[in-house]
Amino acid sequence: MPFTLAACAEMLWPDKPIEWRCARLHEMGFQVGLWNWPDHDLDKLEATGATFSIMNGYLEGRLADDQGAEMLLASARETAEVGKRLGVARLNLHGTGLGDGGRPKVAEVATPLKWIKARDTLNRICDLGEELGVVFTLENLNLPVDHAGVPFARAEETLVLVSAVDRPELRLNLDLYHAQIGEGNLIELCRACLPWIGEVQVADVPGRCEPGTGEINYPGVARALSEMGYAGPVGLEAWASGDPEAALTAFRTSFS
Repeated sequence: MPFTLAACAEMLWPDKPIEWRCARLHEMGFQVGLWNWPDHDLDKLEATGATFSIMNGYLEGRLADDQGAEMLLASARETAEVGKRLGVARLNLHGTGLGDGGRPKVAEVATPLKWIKARDTLNRICDLGEELGVVFTLENLNLPVDHAGVPFARAEETLVLVSAVDRPELRLNLDLYHAQIGEGNLIELCRACLPWIGEVQVADVPGRCEPGTGEINYPGVARALSEMGYAGPVGLEAWASGDPEAALTAFRTSFS
């Protein structure tokens, strides 16, 4: 199973500086995921030698209204330049901007007109990606536990948007932790999303810790992904249930 494995540095070793975490992940053979770049010293991140898999691709904005779209495009342009500096492979988007605790800054209901506006905004994001030579992803989220009020949150909804745009500058960040809470049927979901997946992210349910701590059969998911021909990145976006290095070992074992 030739997956490229990555892990979110923000969620591991919380008592260590972020550059230490990135360097340690690099030493262990993992690529590195990040959240928002203004929280970090870019010079120190560059000095770690890490390969960055994914980072939030915006600081503010929304998909489905004029003002939000302009904010999103402006912050995505600024963030894309940072992503290019760090060599980040994918720049991540959500249905709307997230605030404290992952709650939406503006809770919305996705009306038919907002679906059309979201598709048009994502096409403009692709224009930006083509101009700057970067790839964006759209991540599914869960509504019941972590992200109530976010529009276009379910994986079936992000799939509709990304497949409707259908451009190489926009891929799916298929988060199986969120999908298990909101939708389930993970292997068939992966199969449906396969042509548009840019990255698969994982954590177990409940608890959002490493594989093996909850109900998801991640070795089975890994076998199914391999059999259907997926050979791209798999990112651990999870808390460690105990020792972070043991959590990373459990993750690697599930996907190798």
